[in-house]
Amino acid sequence: MTEDMSPAERYAAAKVRAAEQATALAPFRELYDFDLDAYQVEACQALEAGKGVLVAAPTGSGKTIVGEFAVHLALTQGRKCFYTTPIKALSNQKFQDLVKRYGPEKVGLLTGDNSVNGDAPVVVMTTEVLRNMLYAGSQSLNGLGHVVMDEVHYLSDRFRGAVWEEVIIHLPESVTLVSLSATVSNAEEFGDWLDTVRGDTEVIVSEHRPVPLWQHVLAGRRIYDLFEERDGATGSRREVNPDLERLARMEGSRPTFGRDKRRGRTMREADRERERRQRARIWTPSRPEVIDRLDNEGLLPAITFIFSRAGCEAAVQQCLHSGLRLNDTEAREKVRRIVEARTAGIPDDDLHVLGYFEWVEGLERGIAAHHAGMLPTFKEVVEELFVKGLVKAVFATETLALGINMPARSVVLEKLVKWNGEQHADITPGEYTQLTGRAGRRGIDVEGHAVVLWQRGMNPAALAGLAGTRTYPLRSSFKPSYNMAVNLVSQFGRHRSRELLEMSFAQFQADRSVVGITRQVQRNEEGLGGYREAMICHLGDFEEYSRLRRELKDRETELAKQGAVQRRAAAAAALEKLRPGDVIHVPTGKYAGLALVLDPGMPSGRTNGHRGLDAHDGPRPLVLTAERQVKRLASIDFPVPVTALDRMRIPRTFNARSPQSRRDLASALRTKAGHLVPSRHRKPRGEAADDREVARLRKDIRAHPCHGCDEREDHARWAERYHRLLRDTRQLERRIEGRTNTIARTFDRICALLTELDYLEGDTVTDEGRRLGRLYGELDLLASECLREGVWEDLGPAELAACASALVYEARQADDAVAPKLPAGKARDALAEMVRIWGRLDALEEDHKISQAEGVGQREPDLGFAWAAYRWASGFGLDEVLSEADMPAGDFVRWCKQLVDVLGQIAAAAPTEGTVARSARKAMDGVLRGVVAYSSVG
Repeated sequence: MTEDMSPAERYAAAKVRAAEQATALAPFRELYDFDLDAYQVEACQALEAGKGVLVAAPTGSGKTIVGEFAVHLALTQGRKCFYTTPIKALSNQKFQDLVKRYGPEKVGLLTGDNSVNGDAPVVVMTTEVLRNMLYAGSQSLNGLGHVVMDEVHYLSDRFRGAVWEEVIIHLPESVTLVSLSATVSNAEEFGDWLDTVRGDTEVIVSEHRPVPLWQHVLAGRRIYDLFEERDGATGSRREVNPDLERLARMEGSRPTFGRDKRRGRTMREADRERERRQRARIWTPSRPEVIDRLDNEGLLPAITFIFSRAGCEAAVQQCLHSGLRLNDTEAREKVRRIVEARTAGIPDDDLHVLGYFEWVEGLERGIAAHHAGMLPTFKEVVEELFVKGLVKAVFATETLALGINMPARSVVLEKLVKWNGEQHADITPGEYTQLTGRAGRRGIDVEGHAVVLWQRGMNPAALAGLAGTRTYPLRSSFKPSYNMAVNLVSQFGRHRSRELLEMSFAQFQADRSVVGITRQVQRNEEGLGGYREAMICHLGDFEEYSRLRRELKDRETELAKQGAVQRRAAAAAALEKLRPGDVIHVPTGKYAGLALVLDPGMPSGRTNGHRGLDAHDGPRPLVLTAERQVKRLASIDFPVPVTALDRMRIPRTFNARSPQSRRDLASALRTKAGHLVPSRHRKPRGEAADDREVARLRKDIRAHPCHGCDEREDHARWAERYHRLLRDTRQLERRIEGRTNTIARTFDRICALLTELDYLEGDTVTDEGRRLGRLYGELDLLASECLREGVWEDLGPAELAACASALVYEARQADDAVAPKLPAGKARDALAEMVRIWGRLDALEEDHKISQAEGVGQREPDLGFAWAAYRWASGFGLDEVLSEADMPAGDFVRWCKQLVDVLGQIAAAAPTEGTVARSARKAMDGVLRGVVAYSSVG
């Protein structure tokens, strides 16, 4: 091709190649045995040009390469790079990857569990660690050139998302930010915000999947394609597979028996047999059948998402009991060697408690579970074996979809409904995209496959909508906290802190949503001006006259409502006086006319054998009409008070369900009272007739100059439009006021509460406030108050561990039926005092309008882990602790690690002259042992 170029063109091309070779990107590209995608190159070039980048691309498309280039660039420039991730497992994985490339001396790791070479030029850490370093003014920030925020879309998380925004806002201006996100529909909006708070930021969006994803539905023994390509006048288009729609119709229809209504003759036996066979195809295969079918189709390895930990474990057991084997002898031996090497540090006594042998049996067959209830080491082994192809079927909860590098050829979704902590809800398009994004291994698979199992009542069109919606919006979950408030005020003062919070993505989105409302308000104000001109009257102030008419109308409406309430009350009082045997005249409704009261229908208890009714319904008498109908009437049937016209005896043998009984009693009713005529109810004089305010307003209206205007009613119509539009405009303005400065208002309330508790004095943070600034977590203020009041003084290490557990533990499902078991003595008293202090703080928050429903404030401490923490810190064995804790080993280890973290905070924040700091350090040693201490990272 160069032969066709002129000398000048060849010279220009040579210059371009030479310029490219002089960049940091050129040697970086040589580290990979494949060429970079266009969006990766674009992002890397923007980074080298000194810009920040936001990269939004599908799961599995290789966006982490941009983060790795930031690491490469920082090392090339002799600066530092921090690589942050949302979860520890992802941090551990990225740490291992970077160590392989750059060596252990250049890469460090900082998580709540591990601290490895923290002063290295490249440090992988969880986002919370970086947030804490920023507030503490850590020396490690010196020389920091780049920060990579992997999975930055995690800022939507309502529990932890605020941390991402804190980091983005507070990073020094000299730091270049690399944000890596899943494909979101509002990447440009997020990029605009980054541009506002971080400076020049390039937004790079790629929706291209390097490995195409095919969508399927597995029903019975057949795998159906979800979509079918159709050729049309405008080209090919994707439509829902008609076979699936036919299955859904067949499942929803009733079986045809006897006669075929379409043909009007008896259905032949052959037709019935065909229908039975078609219906037999619509069933949900078992879990072993699904894996076996995928194996036969060459679709393994596969991840099956089951939104239940117990369901994941049950799935493995079902596969084992079915005799399913996916590994040959050689693979089984490899599995055994890897497992034994990776679990060598776990005490032998604990292996049986952890279900080790059953777990290994599944691994050797190529089958495993993966969920948060597993021991971290077990999860890491599953991940390693899966990547190496030694585990071919994994049953996982949705936590696996978050960033961990475990791509598969296929992803299976058992159901499209999951428990969200409050109710069973349909999964969102974003969740579906995140889950199915695991399908298709780049460089291994030609295509990936997402398989949804057929479930009764499935709607193929709705599934197609889920699968067809590739993106979802990024929504901020940012809320200020007590710890955030004291740290901000300490560094910047209250005014500057307020300004910083106004820079949050949450406020950015709220302000943008106000733009459209503001435009509507402006249009309304223009309309108000036109209406105001149209109602001008030459005789006087028509706006004043209109106000008088409106006040009169409002007063008359109010009096009418009062009269209606009084009439309903009088009617209800009359109904309450009725007794069985009263002959009445029902004034209105379907059953108007003569009736006999069988049961007054009083609204409480039981009356004459009939179940009582709700009090707010009022009396609902059961009557027999002259037309032999037995009906229970309602207050709406009695707009006016009713009185008994006469009385009749109801025979003891009367049965309301017997037509003969009804006929006989109705006949007696007509004979007894058919001639009676009810007295006409006189309509009471209207309240407005005697009301002084109404009289005054009518007098003022008649005396007003505009009352005599010939065009008065025409002006009045314009005035009515004016006031209606004015009312709508005021509502819009209230909506604007509610959305603007919302973060700052919450911050002001938090500061007011902290000032009342002497944590703040204007722009000054007190000694107590500085202590609060060292305590992170949901219950930061409660922990600080406990330290201030000496609640934990003189507690032993195990007792302090029990108390500190209440600050971190939160049961997955609330269980108020059984009181948790608590250690006796000082620990029990201290826990009771913690709950009392929380009650006082809760009341204070209510006074200051700080609402937990809005994600701000202190939840009630959960004492459910106190006994397990106390026993473990006291030195009891894992078997003894777990037998009473009623929780999986993985959950136990996770809560213990969080407990160690909060104990470390308490040790750092506690007064030096007391016993708490010493007890906290000893408690950390007591908790951080055995399976809790074991870690694969080193």
